[in-house]
Amino acid sequence: MMKTTSVRAAAVALFASVALANTTFASAATPQIGLRQDAKLGSILTGDKGMTLYLYTKDTPGVTNCYEQCAAAWPPLLADTLPKLPAGMPGKVTLVERKDGAQQVAYNGWPLYYWVRDQKAGDTTGQDVGKVWYAVNPGPPVNTTKSGELGEYLVAPNGMTLYMFTKDEKGVSTCYDGCATAWPPLLTAYLPAEKGSKLGTTLRKDGALQVTYVGQPLYYWAKDSKPGDTTGQNVGKVWFVVKP
Repeated sequence: MMKTTSVRAAAVALFASVALANTTFASAATPQIGLRQDAKLGSILTGDKGMTLYLYTKDTPGVTNCYEQCAAAWPPLLADTLPKLPAGMPGKVTLVERKDGAQQVAYNGWPLYYWVRDQKAGDTTGQDVGKVWYAVNPGPPVNTTKSGELGEYLVAPNGMTLYMFTKDEKGVSTCYDGCATAWPPLLTAYLPAEKGSKLGTTLRKDGALQVTYVGQPLYYWAKDSKPGDTTGQNVGKVWFVVKP
């Protein structure tokens, strides 16, 4: 009798979970796309109600391969009309037609999804599920800019200057605690492995992935207040802008 009761309770809980997910991830005619700063994943895309958006590495640009049970667990971000990106956010949104004719939002070609186990804004429980699902960073992860004094150097997607720390070893960050407060690392949720790319990642002590350039971990400088600032150049004779 107790076993039967437990099964019924589990079924009720499952039904409630699915109902909650269907309510939470109900599609909007024009969903809102936003940005949120995550302590381990960096800047990531969010959808309606601030819920985290994910990509599926088994998709191809402009094509979704997530249907049936997959789509039940990873509800696609649907739209009747193309949503707008936040002001100043790089990248491009498009609509991908699904098999049933519904239109799914894609960012830089990647179709976007929610994860049913995320219960509230800020949840990122879908990160790295199956080694194929990842939160979406605005990208590309690194760009370049020029100044008359410094020439060409690397900047983040938000235009802020990126720096290297000469006390780091190749592929290893040694900047933590107070150092990381002053020099926040450039974090990523997912970085595709592209042949010949000089970009990579290094795993930090807290499990976060930090972007590297030719093995050199990349950082911001807390005292830079706007794109174009390079006040971190030559600080302590160990911090420098990164030349491409």
